[in-house]
Amino acid sequence: MNWNEINAFNAGYGTKSHEVLGALPLDKGFRFSVWAPNAAEVCVIGDFNNWEKRTTPLSPMGDSGVWSVDVETATQGQKYKFGIRFRDGVDMFTKQDPFARRQEIAPATASILFESSFEWTDQNWMQQRKAKHSVDAPISIYEVHLGSWRKPNGSYPNYQQIAEELADYVIRAGFTHIELLPITHHPFYGSWGYQCLGYFAPSELLGSPDELKYLINHLHSKGIGVILDWVPAHFPTDEEGLHSFDGTCLFEHEDPRKGFHPDWNTSIFNYGRSEVCAFLMSSARFWLEEYHIDGIRVDAVASMLYLDYSRNDGEWVPNSDGGNQNWEAVDFLKKLNESLYGAFPGILTIAEESTAWSGVSRPTFDGGLGFGFKWDMGWMHDTLQYLQRDPIHRQHHHNELTFRSVYAFTENYVLALSHDEVVHGKKSLLSKMPGDEWQQRANVRLLFGYQFAQPGKKMLFMGMEFGQWEEWNHDAQLDWALLQHPNHIGLLDCVSDLNTLYKTQPALHQLDVNENGVQWIGMDNAEQSILAFLRKSKQDEFILAIFNFTPLVRENYSIGVPQKGSWQEIFNSDDKKYGGSGVTNTEPSLTTEGHLHGQEQSISVRLAPLAAHYWKLQEK
Repeated sequence: MNWNEINAFNAGYGTKSHEVLGALPLDKGFRFSVWAPNAAEVCVIGDFNNWEKRTTPLSPMGDSGVWSVDVETATQGQKYKFGIRFRDGVDMFTKQDPFARRQEIAPATASILFESSFEWTDQNWMQQRKAKHSVDAPISIYEVHLGSWRKPNGSYPNYQQIAEELADYVIRAGFTHIELLPITHHPFYGSWGYQCLGYFAPSELLGSPDELKYLINHLHSKGIGVILDWVPAHFPTDEEGLHSFDGTCLFEHEDPRKGFHPDWNTSIFNYGRSEVCAFLMSSARFWLEEYHIDGIRVDAVASMLYLDYSRNDGEWVPNSDGGNQNWEAVDFLKKLNESLYGAFPGILTIAEESTAWSGVSRPTFDGGLGFGFKWDMGWMHDTLQYLQRDPIHRQHHHNELTFRSVYAFTENYVLALSHDEVVHGKKSLLSKMPGDEWQQRANVRLLFGYQFAQPGKKMLFMGMEFGQWEEWNHDAQLDWALLQHPNHIGLLDCVSDLNTLYKTQPALHQLDVNENGVQWIGMDNAEQSILAFLRKSKQDEFILAIFNFTPLVRENYSIGVPQKGSWQEIFNSDDKKYGGSGVTNTEPSLTTEGHLHGQEQSISVRLAPLAAHYWKLQEK
């Protein structure tokens, strides 16, 4: 037994608790260890002892709260559980192993003994990924729910079998990363993975742990990074899970005002308990270490930060200062980010945080939470709200577009159009848009052009990129038949070309999180619902982005530019190849001297209906 790691677990700074707890292989058999400090008796039951309780007892390891036993007859693939007798009873309750590497498919509940035999071949990717994850690098994320991305023959996809097809498609669409909705073990498939019970076990529904490693290894071989959606905010109350694990509120708070989540009917982790923090930090490290995951997107951070999140007066307990900040969760998140970036300098941590909490993506030494990036929920909400309006009314809501210029560099942002925007009656992205089918597709192309020009990293949920008409349904695959139609192929081509420009044009990504990377020009034309700004590279190269949010063609529209010469249109979302009307600027536009929009030069251009345009100075 590694007492140093046990002590670190008890002290709350352990990040390798998975190396001493759970079921670990020995030269002969397995060692079973579990944290159950308030149990009166603990045993392990499984295939190796005919599931007979009390025949294989665990012994307490000093006053650590950890119980342990070596079982020489235990072998790979056998099923097992822990039997725990609570102090106030005589019955032996069965519990899954919190550190299990493998879990049965629900409704079965046993843990499975597992030792990996996978051999990684992604050394080149691992050596290069730090540069790929720089704040100045292009990061464009394809958010995927693996169970419903594609269902061959109507069945769930297998990690290994889907690897080649998924990688080829991501390359076709031009994304740099995929983000997997939680694939940690979750008995309720309809939770999309957000009600997780197995913090060290991938969903067996889609294949074995080594088959998941094959998928990640293959994506890495194609230059695609993998981000895991990870859920440390809450866990379900299933009897055989973490809830009341040893007869007491071990992982959760005893007071329901702190320990029960009203939105999701789940338990809330007790971040004030050292071992709980070590458990969660070890889980995050495990996925980065064991599965070569390139980063984690931390779910529901706002619900962790605020004690009164989704609670009315009298339903929450103030902190020691009388405030609503959960300082224990704040300390945990800081330790989490410090530990992960300390051990894996090339990874990403991304916060889903929907409030104005200051410094989410600021380093901890500067008073921040230490995340690498934060979702810009405000941009997502305001932009979608604006675009769902009839174009005739947009002039009265221009501030929904311009407000982002006030805060765009207060955090390192990811502009996320996520799964949450296309479920529960919100309609698909395409169906949200006003007008006839042509205008709906034009609005979506305009949205994507606007997103990719804005400072910040990018993310799209699967199906958005080719114009899924129906809301996302986790029980069905995407409507791939749409890609037999030219207009939907055109939308996918539009996304692919935007990704290519984003990756190849330094002005569109180098200063994504730096206020020097943008000049907010031409932002005040509410009357015509036109907006423009300049993106800038470290080498002082510029790209002019202009957006016409009405279905009217604007001839001879003048806009200021920073450099004299011939400006060429390099992207137009109204191009016929994307399904547009073809109102393009085929000839370069020469500058005219004269002060406009704070610039010494200007050009005159033609603006297509409901379209995004990018312009760049031609090389001399």
